[in-house]
Amino acid sequence: MRLGLSIGYLTGGDGTVAGAAADALALTLRAEELGFDSAWVAEAYGSDAPSVLGWLAAQTTRIGLGAAVMQVPGRSAAATAMTAATLDGLSGGRFRLGLGVSGPQVAEGWHGQRFDKPLARTREYVDVVRLALARRPLQYAGDHLQLPLPDGPGVPLRLMLPTPRPDLPVYLAAVGPKNTALAGEIADGWLPVFFSPEHSGEQLAQLAAGRERRVPREGAPEFDVVPTVPFLLTDATGEERLQAEAAVRGYAALYLGGMGSREQNFYARLAGRLGFDAEVEQVQDLYLARRHREAAAAVPRGFLDATCLVGSAAEVRSRMADYAAAGVTTLSVMPMGATAQERRDSLRALTD
Repeated sequence: MRLGLSIGYLTGGDGTVAGAAADALALTLRAEELGFDSAWVAEAYGSDAPSVLGWLAAQTTRIGLGAAVMQVPGRSAAATAMTAATLDGLSGGRFRLGLGVSGPQVAEGWHGQRFDKPLARTREYVDVVRLALARRPLQYAGDHLQLPLPDGPGVPLRLMLPTPRPDLPVYLAAVGPKNTALAGEIADGWLPVFFSPEHSGEQLAQLAAGRERRVPREGAPEFDVVPTVPFLLTDATGEERLQAEAAVRGYAALYLGGMGSREQNFYARLAGRLGFDAEVEQVQDLYLARRHREAAAAVPRGFLDATCLVGSAAEVRSRMADYAAAGVTTLSVMPMGATAQERRDSLRALTD
């Protein structure tokens, strides 16, 4: 099992973008020094992933650089292909393209794109991205994407970059059962969140069912399962442990309570499938009432134990073995120490 670094969104630092970027770079350089396989950057409605990845590419030499994820509603498929090919070329072939449909709140509230038929739209979007990366003329007649438009002056264009990597790996972030199966069918990797080794059997079966339907593609890389896992190195117990977990609990509460409405929150549904229905309902109640600290405190211990790496160095390394045994091929850890220095220092425990 390879190690990845999840940088997430560009936040923290001294409150400025430059400060947060400096922390992200120092963390990435430390991961590269320790032999990590990859570093992954996210986007929501703040910093965009490609800008950060390009900046990191210019200052690193070996570590793979992945988008986890670039939002499908935020760019045309052709624009995504252009960005992916450019980042891959600038980084010397180190880029991995992760895509995700986000959710209705972001798709419709931020990007102004209807959140309907996400599976069909994703399938067509990936088709067009791969066509562009293969430097084939963009001629595509789908239900949601048509290139060129049939009633205008557009012509089938070809990506101008001379040597894009046609087998550039495409990953899909997926939470629900149908999305997970789609990742197995059309992508080169799966980017799950809140992945629990003990509860992963159903998800991995969905992934395998999708992979049985995939069309063989020449040059396709080995399929990569890359969960993002919050990571906190601590020997604290009791009340001190609760205080140390503040960042991890806040992260979980944001997704379970705030990334969607009460009626449509994919992460809350996932936690429910893991057996935490009642607890998640309480987290949602508190978060939606803007009682964020109480929501974080209400995140059940069992959920953290199941989906996060929290504990001493020995405990964390033992838990890593569970992820490997479950079929994870790249473990993308999100360090959550109290300071930037602590986050950098904690990475050593994963490689000793």
